[in-house]
Amino acid sequence: MKGILKTTLFLTALLTSNVMAAPQDWQKIKRPVTGEPTPIGSYTNGCIIGAQALPYKGDGYQVIRMNKNRYYGHPDMIKYLQRLGKKVKDAGMPTMLIGDIAMPGGGRFLTGHASHQMGLDADIWLRMGMMSDQDALNSDGKGLLVVNRKVQRVDDSIWNGNHAELIRLAAQDAQVSRIFVNPAIKLKLCQTVKGDRSWLQKIRPWFGHDSHFHVRLTCPPDAAYCENQTPVVAGDGCGAELYSWFEPKKPSAEPVKPKVTPPEPFLCQQVLTSPNRSEWLEEAGDKWNFLSKLSDYCFSLH
Repeated sequence: MKGILKTTLFLTALLTSNVMAAPQDWQKIKRPVTGEPTPIGSYTNGCIIGAQALPYKGDGYQVIRMNKNRYYGHPDMIKYLQRLGKKVKDAGMPTMLIGDIAMPGGGRFLTGHASHQMGLDADIWLRMGMMSDQDALNSDGKGLLVVNRKVQRVDDSIWNGNHAELIRLAAQDAQVSRIFVNPAIKLKLCQTVKGDRSWLQKIRPWFGHDSHFHVRLTCPPDAAYCENQTPVVAGDGCGAELYSWFEPKKPSAEPVKPKVTPPEPFLCQQVLTSPNRSEWLEEAGDKWNFLSKLSDYCFSLH
């Protein structure tokens, strides 16, 4: 019996040791991976076990882009968004529209996001107000661009106090690590926010993000496999570093190095190669059908 088990384990290891996950592998996961909620890896290279779906509608919020199946997150993120929605409603503001959080198992996307991989990132649109169910299902092209891209400044004919207040409410939650916005939006906030400006420290300029902002939560205290991002620097972030985003790019004498995709965390690889993966995958691979039959055969010899 021991010899049979060793043979089975050897063949299993042989067939899984060189598994290279592709982004499309994560798209095939249609249901959350069974287990205790566990974010694994980093925001840009990870996955999540035990993700939860954000209910389609709640107090002060509505989920959009439903056709993308990206409304899953760590329970901390789900509770945060529901908490924020209630604050928006209590403030008398229009409904908050929530875009992508993560796929059911997290992981890499085929296109678009570099992060959103372990259920601790979420996009919140700058367009506000309830959408029809049909528009919410497929919201592509229905966003609100608040930045004039030619002059790299906020468009004052579109921007209003609700935008600034929504970002403030989002940032003031203790679980928020940082919020990514377009540099022009950060500049607008730096120029207009009065009184308590401490929350501006969490508002970080980044490319794009001119029709939505991106909330990132810190790793939960008990998440042993979750890698936090480096804490934001002290201060409100309204100085030279912000203004550097508006300077012309200086030519570099060094050749551009090709981007190398790092290997996924081992536990994320295990999610994709688990013998139980048919529970959450769209379809099980032939390799694991073979392994299952092999295991059954080996034990039948005992």
